[in-house]
Amino acid sequence: MRVLLINQTFYPDVAATAQHGHDLARHLVAQGHQVSVIASRSIYGKAGTALPAYEKVDGIEIHRVGRSFYGKAGLLARTTDFALFYLLTAAKAIQIGHHDVSVCFTTPPFIALLGLALRGLRGTKVVYWVMDLYPDVLVVTGVLREDSLTTRILERLNRLALSRADRTVVLGRCMERRVLAKGVDPANVERINVWSDVNEICPRPREENPYRREWGVGDRTLVMYSGNFGIGHDVETFASGAKLLSERSDVMFAFVGGGKRKKQLIDAMRARGLSNFIEADYQPRERLGELLSAADIHLVSMMPRWAGVMVPSKIYGTLAAERPVIWVGGEGTEAAAVVREADCGFVIAPGDAEGFAKAVRALADNAELRAAMGKRARQALADKWGAPHAMKRWAALLEQVVHGAGERGAPRKARP
Repeated sequence: MRVLLINQTFYPDVAATAQHGHDLARHLVAQGHQVSVIASRSIYGKAGTALPAYEKVDGIEIHRVGRSFYGKAGLLARTTDFALFYLLTAAKAIQIGHHDVSVCFTTPPFIALLGLALRGLRGTKVVYWVMDLYPDVLVVTGVLREDSLTTRILERLNRLALSRADRTVVLGRCMERRVLAKGVDPANVERINVWSDVNEICPRPREENPYRREWGVGDRTLVMYSGNFGIGHDVETFASGAKLLSERSDVMFAFVGGGKRKKQLIDAMRARGLSNFIEADYQPRERLGELLSAADIHLVSMMPRWAGVMVPSKIYGTLAAERPVIWVGGEGTEAAAVVREADCGFVIAPGDAEGFAKAVRALADNAELRAAMGKRARQALADKWGAPHAMKRWAALLEQVVHGAGERGAPRKARP
């Protein structure tokens, strides 16, 4: 089977979509399939980076086109970068020859339309991997009004891609509900979570953890948020809750990663007179196990209006690290369901600083509770949410699409 992945980010980028795409590609190569990737020569969000135009990594043929001239300078600038990527990707897809199936992500938005064009030109099947749902993202951020002409046009394009793809893959139950509400045939939709790997991220004893030594954490309880601090994430509850914990000299926070709201969070902490926190950039994937194991408690968040628009992938890494989770977000989300089902942490409503502080105190004061929740978290990943389960479902899905079992709209076995 010849598989083409199309996404703006890929290895060695550390963006979540790049990492998950790389994981899937490596798995398919290990199963004997031929995998090509078309990605950008830039690192996501950074202007001017120039990765090699072609290289072969882990048996994957990576074709890179263009580069980002503007990074995240603004909507018009990003749209310009996206438009250039669309054009160059289309040319590259035609140049590199026929594939049996293309897997089209959502960076840039609507790149799945190129997959539909390839199907028309060459008969290449298309799978639409919905990492973020557009134009819903633009509406919830306030960039577009829900009733605007632009929104209606983009919504029509997205529904075209959702309904015409041979399969649409969503990341969770909340996203599935949104997609089905758009009138997409349920038989055309597969739910496959993003993942972490219990073999890649292994819990490390806190007393031996190099990050705790580097940061001077000592025996304090370390509460960590690691990853993207995006516009959909709730940082005010973190800062307000941390203020309520300011008398606890035994509690420390770590904010690791980047994104538009990270500076807002750091400024909010300082405005409240808080200094009991560590600020660090994204860390190498090779050190992810060490990083996540440095924490005693992990934070994951998303504002309720974002439910189903995106699904935070970082929660699965926290499960692998065998640490409890405090989810600050809506109840009707995939992350809340995972925490509830695994009984591996607390679900806190956005804005509930008192509830946040109470949850941190409960975990900081009870090492046995932390350990028990952590063990349930890792077991849940091993049993249901881990990479092997997702990879198996992806491989089966692509085989179905390419070889005709389960044609679009045909009855299939119920998903687990």
